[in-house]
Amino acid sequence: MTVRRVLVAVAAVAATVLPTATPAAAHGAPTNPMSRSAACGPEGPHASIPACRAAVRAGAALREWDNVRVFGVAGRDREKIPDGELCSGGLSAYQGLDLPRADWPATRLTAGATFTFRYRGTIPHRGTFRLYATLPGYDPQRRLTWDDLSPRPFLTITDPPLRSGSYQMRGQLPAGLTGRHLIYTVWQNSDSPDTYYSCSDVEFRAAAEVPPAARASDPPAAEAATPKPSVASDATAVPAFTAARDPGVPVASVTELGGDDLRLVIGGVAVTAVLVAVLAAMRLRRPVPVPPGRPCEVRNHRAGRRRTW
Repeated sequence: MTVRRVLVAVAAVAATVLPTATPAAAHGAPTNPMSRSAACGPEGPHASIPACRAAVRAGAALREWDNVRVFGVAGRDREKIPDGELCSGGLSAYQGLDLPRADWPATRLTAGATFTFRYRGTIPHRGTFRLYATLPGYDPQRRLTWDDLSPRPFLTITDPPLRSGSYQMRGQLPAGLTGRHLIYTVWQNSDSPDTYYSCSDVEFRAAAEVPPAARASDPPAAEAATPKPSVASDATAVPAFTAARDPGVPVASVTELGGDDLRLVIGGVAVTAVLVAVLAAMRLRRPVPVPPGRPCEVRNHRAGRRRTW
């Protein structure tokens, strides 16, 4: 067996096994309140609305709706992410998410209420979430800038529990806001050099506008009524991502070897096993040296007699 045949055999096995073993380059995004990428992505319920179609035309790789991440920011968000490009994280592949529009899908919330934020974790990581809200006077028809956001996050949580595939964070929404606003989520990983950025459009109403029975419900901040086409309520925003009422586990205890990662390991082992088997077969096929003085089995074609080594 020649070296070329060995390489062809190994390449064939690798082509068969490794494509199914490579993990997806995707990690997470907010689903409640719903982010623009989650709303317009393949699993989102609003992919066909004008805002989502415009985002795709302008440039938004929404097949990877959960991969708006930037390498090596290390907490220098305002320094690294330019004004007007906050929703895309400054990435040209997601620049459609920065479009200034008033018809992005929005979640109705009650200002000042307690709310359970959900962040879909397609690949678990450890890290800190920082949530900012736009200030009074925010104009959705203009590109989002750092000056539009509160100087400090209204909620900061490190390593929240992961329940049914989503990080769950309970906190209090900003008070005193009404009308159209935006919640900006920054997820700085501590087990990787990546930071994720997301924009969630919301519509605040004052607590006085909410009936007492609705304020006492859990979660109390979201409106359960059927929303208008461009506004998503908490109950219907992301039906595919509804979290179950389970006790949850800390993200630090979630196994790192599952799903795609496990297939990657198995694929690597399979390729290694094939390579070892091929090399062993090559070694067995090598001609054994003939001991000195042993008659050669090949006859001399001219003399018609055996040779002696």
